[in-house]
Amino acid sequence: MTYLFVVIAAAAVTYLLTPAVRVLAVRVGAVTAVRARDVHTIPTPRMGGLAMYLGIVVSFLLVSRAQFLDGVFSNSTREIVGVLGGAGIVCALGVLDDVYDLDWLTKLLGQVLAAGFMAWQGVLLFQLPIAGQTTGSTGVLVVITVVVMVIGMNAVNFVDGLDGLAAGVLAIGGIAFLGYVYLLIKATNPSDYSNFGALVIAAVVGACLGFLPHNLAPARIFMGDSGALMLGFMFSAATIIITGNLNLGAVNERVSFPVFVPIILPLAVMVLPLADMTIAVVRRVGQGHSPFHADRRHLHHRLLLLGHTERRAVAIMYVWTAVLAFSVAALVQFSTTTVLIGLGVGVVVATLLTIGPLRGRTTQIHTESVDDHASA
Repeated sequence: MTYLFVVIAAAAVTYLLTPAVRVLAVRVGAVTAVRARDVHTIPTPRMGGLAMYLGIVVSFLLVSRAQFLDGVFSNSTREIVGVLGGAGIVCALGVLDDVYDLDWLTKLLGQVLAAGFMAWQGVLLFQLPIAGQTTGSTGVLVVITVVVMVIGMNAVNFVDGLDGLAAGVLAIGGIAFLGYVYLLIKATNPSDYSNFGALVIAAVVGACLGFLPHNLAPARIFMGDSGALMLGFMFSAATIIITGNLNLGAVNERVSFPVFVPIILPLAVMVLPLADMTIAVVRRVGQGHSPFHADRRHLHHRLLLLGHTERRAVAIMYVWTAVLAFSVAALVQFSTTTVLIGLGVGVVVATLLTIGPLRGRTTQIHTESVDDHASA
């Protein structure tokens, strides 16, 4: 119930603050003009990430005295400062970019600074779920942590191209991730279900759900870099926290396989953003452009080219995220065979939804061809 309260609190605060942030964005000039690569047709305020960050911070404050999370707040003070402080740095960086359009190098340095601050506070990817072994020296751990964080931040930023897309994808994936972590912790540490990583994920889910009503098409406000980078930071931080704090010594035979894949679930959630980012970087570098050179060839743009409306393209991305994320999360509760069968069915359904317009076009072309022959 405490995690549910965090979700509700973050959602409520974000929802209530977003209109005020929208007014502020207009006043400071944080407005996205209509560009050739954009889908929206009117200038739209951005900077919605500020409302989401405040929603997350307030939700942390509200549960800081909860007895259920007493161990988290008493034993993880530095880590909490590292995560919220680093997210605050990234959010501030995003706000500046939303207002002034910073160059890519400045944004990259800011992301490294935020990730480095978090690592300095002790949040490191120091344990991979492979027999509980550490990954190397402190210097290596810091580098790995920073790289993971920067990739996560930019993956979310790359996929943030349609109304409600990034917030919805992370909300769906976050719900699967939260359920997975809760059940896994319950199985491996039945005496204490509290977990800092689960708290972070619950707050992220709440912030996304609170922002979505303002961001669904036609969006009244965009999250901007202040939101995309911050959400990517928080989600990646939760992954690092969880992989480093699982009680691997208490693993029993039933969860022996699921406990080895806590880092796979975030990858399943982020597979679309990561794939989009990878394809875009390879494409742009291959064409002699900067990896950060904007274009109109992202996955969501390709769905629009297939004939989907903006809302339907977003819904299809939601479906793919749900299929992948919940399939991996189900490993903690169901057998691998059952999960694979469910995954197969989900992939078939998602594929049919994706190629639906193509089947319609084929029928239309065939009909027109028959009509032409009949006329001849």
